[in-house]
Amino acid sequence: MRVVSLVPSLTEAVAVSVPGVLVGATDWCTHPAGLDVTRVGGTKNPKTERIVALAPDLVIANEEENREPDLDALRAAGVSVVLTQVRDVPQAFRELARVLEACGAVSRPRWLDEAEEAWSAPPVPEPRRTAVVPIWRRPWMVLGRDTFAGDVLARLGVDHLYAGHEERYPRIPLDDLRAAAPDLVVLPDEPYRFTADDGPEAFPGLPCALVSGRHLTWYGPSLAEAPRVLGAALRAAHR
Repeated sequence: MRVVSLVPSLTEAVAVSVPGVLVGATDWCTHPAGLDVTRVGGTKNPKTERIVALAPDLVIANEEENREPDLDALRAAGVSVVLTQVRDVPQAFRELARVLEACGAVSRPRWLDEAEEAWSAPPVPEPRRTAVVPIWRRPWMVLGRDTFAGDVLARLGVDHLYAGHEERYPRIPLDDLRAAAPDLVVLPDEPYRFTADDGPEAFPGLPCALVSGRHLTWYGPSLAEAPRVLGAALRAAHR
């Protein structure tokens, strides 16, 4: 089996669960550390010719991470594509199991069981809190409706204020974000790399939680520790 992954979180899931099947991954596939495969470009601009030249049995993709024209080009070249959709935590577990089976896993990996257990009853503080969750600045963009990260936060007791927006990642003026008066602002370190010096200063007077984007947005082995890691960051921001 030869597999190319175009989704960083799925790259990690396959690499640790079915060693040796990955022959290609994107430049953004940073986990596990030291992954030795051919790099095929970005998630939004993969080098399809390079992928085809690797002669994969399967390419793993995601409807949000990857562009349909690139996937169509791969299909036209005779490459099989497994396209995933992940909008909430339960769907993530179903899709992970499907991908690993397609990649030849002979048994269910332990980390997947541990992740499901971790999310079966994560600690939820009371009262629930509201948040805005920027994912980009210049322009400011936030989590909107129907997102995996939004579902992750909701399961940890944080309801983001744009969950009912008609767009999944709306552009919202900074003044409007401030005026929404959330209990806190959640600032992940990806896709935009918010830091202590780049992000919180835009929200004076509001608690800001700097969180790991890998734990907030990745659906893979990081799910097993995400409730604990994110929960600690969210609690620390509201003290």
